[in-house]
Amino acid sequence: MRLFDFILPCQIQRMISSWRRRRAGHCAGKEQPWGENRGMELTIPGHFRCPISLDLMKDPVTFSTGITYDRESIETWLDAGNQTCPITNQELKSLEPIPNHAIRKMIQDWCVENRSHGIERIPTPRIPVSSAQVSELLRKITMASESEDEAGCLKLVTKLKALAKESDRNKRCIVANTTGSVLSAAFDTFSKVSFDRNATVLEEILSTLALLFPLDREAKSFLQSSASLHCMAWFLKGADLSGRKNSVLALKDVLSSDESRVESFSKIEGALEALVKLIKEPICRTATKASLMVIYHMVSCSFPNEAIIDRFVDMGLVSLLLELLVDNEISMCEKAEGVLDGICSSERGREKAYNHALTIPVLVKKILRVSDLATQFSVSILWKLICKNEKREEASVVVVEALQVGAFQKLLLLLQVGCADRTKEKATELLKLLNLHRDRLECVESTDFKDLKRRF
Repeated sequence: MRLFDFILPCQIQRMISSWRRRRAGHCAGKEQPWGENRGMELTIPGHFRCPISLDLMKDPVTFSTGITYDRESIETWLDAGNQTCPITNQELKSLEPIPNHAIRKMIQDWCVENRSHGIERIPTPRIPVSSAQVSELLRKITMASESEDEAGCLKLVTKLKALAKESDRNKRCIVANTTGSVLSAAFDTFSKVSFDRNATVLEEILSTLALLFPLDREAKSFLQSSASLHCMAWFLKGADLSGRKNSVLALKDVLSSDESRVESFSKIEGALEALVKLIKEPICRTATKASLMVIYHMVSCSFPNEAIIDRFVDMGLVSLLLELLVDNEISMCEKAEGVLDGICSSERGREKAYNHALTIPVLVKKILRVSDLATQFSVSILWKLICKNEKREEASVVVVEALQVGAFQKLLLLLQVGCADRTKEKATELLKLLNLHRDRLECVESTDFKDLKRRF
C-alpha cells in the first residue's frame, strides 16, 4: 500500500493548514517560526494582496481606474502590450503608475504588528524615474552643452547614468525618451570644442550611451560627425581602458549603418592601429568583439578598400585572427572568420593566409563544427584561397594540404546535410578542383562524424 493510504483525513487537514501558514509567512517575506502562535493561522488582508499575483504587495501603485497593483506585476502586464486595467478592463488613460503611499504605509504597519509571526517589515521602495523627470534632465543637459558648461553637464549625465543602472524599468523609460539623441548631440558639441579640456564629460557621455545601445538614426547622425569620430578615435588611442572600451562599442553601433563614415574613420591617423591593439592586447571579450565588428565593416564594405586591407595585413592581423580561431567560443569565431574572409578578398591578404601554417587546418576544422555562419565563412575563405588562384603555385600547395586535412570529406558532408545556395556553389566548385588532385596523394580516410555537433 502507498504511504498516503495510512494518513487519516484529519492529518491531511492539519498538513494543509500548516502549509497555508508557511505560505502566508513566505508571501510576507519570511517563513513563520515555531512559537507560542504556532496554532494560529495568519491571514493577509485582501486589500493588501495584488489582484494579479495574489501576493502581499511590496510596491503598491494605482492607475486611473482606482485599482491598486504591485508594481512588478502590473508592469509585466503592460510590457506584454496591454493598455487596459486587468480588473475593470477599462483603457488606462496613462501608463505611468502612481505610488499608493497610503496602502504601502498600511502594509508596513501590518507587518510590524505581526512581527511575532515572523513577518518582516517591507522596506520603502525606491520610486522609479518618470518620463517627466527624464525629460527635465535631458532639457538641462541640452542647455548645459549649448552653453559649454562642462561641470554642469557632467553632473547631470552622471545622475542620468545612475538612474539607468538602478533598474531595468528606469533604463526602458530613459531609452524611450530619446535620451540617445540628446547625449549624442552633447557629445558632438563638446567634441568640437576640445578633446583634452572636455575629456571627463565626453567619457561620461560615452559611458552612458553604452548602456543605451542600439541607438536610433538621429543619435547615430550626431556621432557620425567628423568631430565625434575623431574624438572616439582619440579615446581609442588613449591609455584609459574604460574610454577605449566605450569608444569601440559606440563605433560598432555607429559605423554599421553608414559606409561613408567607415571610410572617413579609416583615414583618421592611428585609428586602425588602435583597433588591432584591442585584439592583440585585449581589455575584455566585449571590446575585442566590438573591434572585430568595426574592422569587419572596413574590410567588407563596397568602397575601394585594398589599401585598408593591406594596412591590416602589415599589422599582423591575419595571424591574430587565426590564433583567435584555434580555440574560442562561437561568437568570437564567427567574427574572426568574417574579418578573415574580408581580408582574403585582396591579393595581399590571400598571400599572407597562404603562408600561415594554421590557415587550412583551422578553416577545415571549423566547417560544421561551430555554426552555420562560421561554416559559410570557412568555405568562402577556402574558395578564395584555392579557386580564385588556380594557376598559382601556392594554390596547388593549398589544395594538397586541404586534401591531407580532410577537406574533401567535410565538403561532401556539407552538401549532404544542406547549406545556403551560395555556399553550396562554392563547396561544389572546391570539390571539383580537389578531386583533380586526389591522385597526387593517398587521401585520408573519411573522418568519423558520429559525434559531429551541427546547428541545423
